[in-house]
Amino acid sequence: MKFKLFILSFFLIVGLAPQAALNSLNSESAEYSSKQVIYFSAITLYHPIVMYQRYQPLMDYLSKNTPYKFELKLSQDYRGIINFLKTKKVQVALLGGVTYLEAKKEFAVVPILKPLGPDGKPFYRCVIIARDTDKEINELSDLKGKSVAFASKLSTAGNLAPLYHLYLNGITLKDLSRYENLKYHDSVAREVLRGNFEVGAVIDSVANRFKNRGLKIIDVSGPIPGLPIVVRADVSPELVSSIKTALLSLDYINPGHRKIMEQWDEEFRYGFVEATDSDYDTIREMINYMGKKGIKIP
Repeated sequence: MKFKLFILSFFLIVGLAPQAALNSLNSESAEYSSKQVIYFSAITLYHPIVMYQRYQPLMDYLSKNTPYKFELKLSQDYRGIINFLKTKKVQVALLGGVTYLEAKKEFAVVPILKPLGPDGKPFYRCVIIARDTDKEINELSDLKGKSVAFASKLSTAGNLAPLYHLYLNGITLKDLSRYENLKYHDSVAREVLRGNFEVGAVIDSVANRFKNRGLKIIDVSGPIPGLPIVVRADVSPELVSSIKTALLSLDYINPGHRKIMEQWDEEFRYGFVEATDSDYDTIREMINYMGKKGIKIP
């Protein structure tokens, strides 16, 4: 009601009839409320409150630029998002490579898009971090005998990729003094800052965000295929087409598009390209490699 009164006052100021103003407002509200609701979820890189802040602008953009109304539905952990998709509580989700492959084992799910990084390529990286005041940890070999925090066991950048990177460089879990999997990437960064762990493994965007808050980068993994936006295989082709059209039409180089995209989380603010299942074969190879080392993923 307060919003309608504000709109009415505005139209009166500019000289339009109040009834015309109300008709216009009601027409737009009716059109929006009549749209089919599509539920969108995402892997919990951060605490859910932060996730809402960073992902809601994307929902608003999709609602405005497709025939659907997109609503964010978040879980407390990675497994919950797979269950949301499996039980049809959500139709679309942003997953990691590991969660995508786990979901694919249980039901039909299709990757449709993957985000670009700031360099314009569809990859991201895992980053090994430590406190910048810790003079004993400066390179990967210094991790031996240290405590390490990883993200969720279902995380690609926070668990699979760092383990793969460590083992390739001759460091095993037995070489660490202790290790633990935490729920979120930002939790890993904060626990390292607090001194509860000497080292952490996080996605590059989180490492960059905390770099000037007392953390330093020890090492960086090789490129990891971009986080896939997936849909249940039984969603309509029209929904898939509308999502692709809305997101592929954006170009970060375009100043007008950039103004929109800079409101989004850094994981996908640089644009998108189409994704296919074979893009995640490298994740399969990493999982197989770790399996041979006696480490089951997830």
